[in-house]
Formats: sequence, C-alpha cells, structure tokens
Amino acid sequence: MSAVMKESSAPRVAEGVAVLAPSPAQDALLTPGALAFLAGLHRRFEPARQARLAARVERQAFFDAGGLPDFRADTAAIRAGDWRVAPLPAALQDRRVEITGPTDPKMVINALNSGASCYMADFEDSTSPTWPNLLAGQHALRAAVAGTLEWTAPGPHGKHYALKPFAEQAVLIVRPRGWHLDEKHLSIDGRPLSASLFDAGLFAFHNAAALAAKDRGPYLYLPKLQSMEEAQLWNDVLDAVEHELGLAAGQIKVTVLIETLPAVFEMDEILHALRGRIAGLNCGRWDYVFSYIKTFRAHRGRALKSRVLPERGQVTMSQPFLKAYSELLIRTCHRRGAHAMGGMAAQIPIAGTSPADVEANAAAMARVQADKLREATAGHDGTWVAHPALVPLARAIFDQHMPGPNQHHVRRDDVQVTRDDLIKPSLGTITRAGFEGNVEVCVRYLAAWLDGQGCVPIHHLMEDAATAEIARAQLWQWLHCDGLSLDDDTPVDFALLERALINLPARLGDRTRLPGGSRINEAIGMLDRLTHADELVEFLTLPAYARLD
Repeated sequence: MSAVMKESSAPRVAEGVAVLAPSPAQDALLTPGALAFLAGLHRRFEPARQARLAARVERQAFFDAGGLPDFRADTAAIRAGDWRVAPLPAALQDRRVEITGPTDPKMVINALNSGASCYMADFEDSTSPTWPNLLAGQHALRAAVAGTLEWTAPGPHGKHYALKPFAEQAVLIVRPRGWHLDEKHLSIDGRPLSASLFDAGLFAFHNAAALAAKDRGPYLYLPKLQSMEEAQLWNDVLDAVEHELGLAAGQIKVTVLIETLPAVFEMDEILHALRGRIAGLNCGRWDYVFSYIKTFRAHRGRALKSRVLPERGQVTMSQPFLKAYSELLIRTCHRRGAHAMGGMAAQIPIAGTSPADVEANAAAMARVQADKLREATAGHDGTWVAHPALVPLARAIFDQHMPGPNQHHVRRDDVQVTRDDLIKPSLGTITRAGFEGNVEVCVRYLAAWLDGQGCVPIHHLMEDAATAEIARAQLWQWLHCDGLSLDDDTPVDFALLERALINLPARLGDRTRLPGGSRINEAIGMLDRLTHADELVEFLTLPAYARLD
C-alpha cells in the first residue's frame, strides 16, 4: 500500500471521515456537505450491505454443496399477484437504443451527442476505478448536467468537443458500482465506503436537483443484484437520498440489470421491491454468462460436466438457457408495466479499407443486425450498443419493428419457462483458438484495467470487465473439470495454459502499441494464479483493485 493510502497521512475533513488519496481534483466534489452526506449513508446502510453480502456467501455455499437455484416458495404470492410498477416518466418512455461506456469527458460528450435514446454512464464494468478516473467521471457528469462540458484533444490541432443542445441529447442514466465493491479511497469510521454509495450518492448530491428540475431523474442502472432483498436495500437507500436532498418520493428512477443467475428467479420480486421507482429490467447477458459459471463452480463429476459452457463465441442468445432467460424477462416486465431492455452488441466498426477489412466489417455489422432483429421481434423495448456508429443501425431495426415508444403490449403469454429451462446445459465445443483467445482477452484487458483503462477494443470487440470475467471464469472452469479436451482431442490442462501464456508475448508483438502494454507480465502472473486457485475467485476486479493506487 502506498504512503498516500495510509489513513494516518490523510487529512480528516469531518469526524470519522478520511480521504485517503488527497487530490486537488476532489475539492469541488468532496465538499464538507458531500462528505457528511456520504458518511450518513454509510452509517445507516453499511450493516445492511454487509448482511446482504453475507447472504450471498450463504447462498453460494448451498450451490457449492450441489444445490440448484429455483423460484422462491416464500414469495409465490408476489409472483401470482396482480400489481404493476409506477408509471414511467416521459423521458424514459422510449428507450429503443441506449449507448454505454465510461465516464471520461470525450465519451460523455460523444455518447450524449450520439443520437441514442439514452446513455448509460458506466462507473462499473467500463471504468477502471482509479481515484483520478472516478473524480474525472464525476466532474464530467456534473458539467454535462450543467450543460457546460467541453473537451479538446491534446496537441496543437486537437479536435474540440462540445455538447449538443439539451433537447438533442440522450437521456443520462448512471451505473454505479455493485454492492460487493468498496471505495478504498474514502474511509468512514475506519471502514471503506461502499463503492455503490460513493458513485450514486456523490452523483445525486451534486446533480439531483438540476436533473429533477429538467424532469430527467436522476436515473440509475443498478448492477449485479442477486435477490429482492438487495433490491429493497437500494430502495431504502434511494428513499433516504430523496429525503436528504429534498426530492419527491420516487423521483429517482432505476433500471435493474438481470445479470446474475440467482436474480433471474426473482425478477417479479425485484420489480416489486422497487415498484415505486423502477423503469425496467435489462438483459445483462455477459455478466449473466459469468454468473452461470460461478454459480455452478463447485459442482463435481457429471453435474459439473453437464454445465461446462463451450467457448465464448458459441454462447449466443440462441443457447436454450439464454433464450429462456431473455423471453422470461420480457414476459415478466410487460406483465408489470416495465421496460424489458435487450443486451449489448460488443462489436465495433472495422475502419480499414482493404477488401479483408470491408468484408470483416460487413460480417460484424450483420451479426449486430441479426442480434437487434432478434430482440425487437421477441418484444424487447430497446437495446444496447457500445459504439456511436451502431446507433443508426439499431435504431432502424427498432423503428421498423417497434413503431410506438415501447412494446409493453407484447405480453409474451406464450412463454412458459421452468427452473430447468433456465439452467439447461449448453451445446458446443472448445477450440484451440477459443482457449487461446480467452487467455489473450483476459491478459490484455487486465493489463489495460491495471493501467487505468476499463473499456478496451480487442479484435474488433469492445471488451469490458464483464466479457473479461467470462474469459477468466471459463478458463478456470475448463481447467478444473477433469477429462475435457479441445475439439482436436488435445487435453485441456495446465500444460495447455502454460504454453498459451508462454507464447502470448510473441503473439502480441510490440507491447507499446497496446493499452496497458507495460503491465502485460503482471497480468499474465495474475491470470496464472487465478486459474490455478482451488476456488473460482468471486470477481477479477477484487484482487486487481488492490493493485490500483
């Protein structure tokens, strides 16, 4: 731990509050009032957060012992009841295309100007949570809300970026980090603040009044929930935020990402817990795939083999367990008057002009188009893209198949999904290219993340923490399941991993051209340790966060 991270060297700004990495950039954000507000949230809700995290451990122990997730018997009345969520505000009626990305000033401007319906400003999977990144993100969003955000690229002829008029901007939705993460740079009574409370609380403290005056929320995307109780905790927190900031009850609207396997069995319950403020659920499919692997991590023998996923490229939404998940989400949301948002298209345009590049770009765009067509015709109310150039493509498809602002009338009463449908094994193979591709993605992304970049283009896909987690978890799963082979009959074992790691530096070539290239060796060492561990580490970002300043 560096000297600036020692509490003894940090200035005490209020009783029990310490900023552990002082920086001039924080002065306008971490005002005495803001710190008192965050400290109040911590003291009131930290015990409940810890209880919810302990409940996760207990539930995972049940799965590790061979148990299977299922619909809860104690909440059957909620699922059977005839109730609906609160009416949606005008700004969230039409969400047909949402763009997501980190919170640096250039991205914020480009996303708000992109022509998308909404922009999810992401402090979670797209942001490496260095202290400078977090502060810069909060500054950028505050300036964007005020309408003053501008940015000029470095250099004598750097391009200047400025916001379009407010009426032409995408609706801003902020995704804080999940309940499992701490913000180590801010200590309350000797304990780190919840990263969720830091991100959401600081954003609300500085921007809620201005956004409410514009009838724009504030709006949040809530990640990584596993239960209705975790949703209820968020509702209690946001009730308190509204009270402290003088907002109307229910002013803060939320959308919940269904990106864990346990949560798919509690979608009605999550909607019910947040029914006064929830706008919809989202198919966070990449984290959902990661959660599927993690849930069954300790199953042994035939049970484990039956749930080993094929290589990532074969785990598409046509896999039965993913198709069941997305269709049940649509049916559940529309029954309750909420949006059913589709998932991410990770492809990014290929800009080269060679015949090979043109052909590859056409194939990538065709995959995006097919994915968005599937979502629109299934009944989703909108979708996600990772690049501004994909906004027109996705919008054209939803405009054609969704002439109204949403598809709540598409009830999908034909969907009848059972527990077994949601955990049905997948079919597919593991190729050498798939195995080595997972190694490369994990190492390259982790190196960039450690260097402060949370969203990285790799082989024409925009990789973030969720996709890197799939790569990392799949490697662990494959290596800890006896008897697996590649499609060419090569055994999947640690010797195969060692060869891939040894060969990777030569495969990458000149590291200076790669994001985080100077940290490739560090990332290789981390991946080696994580894959050899007897148990699957809960989140890649937990040990990696300890290495950030």
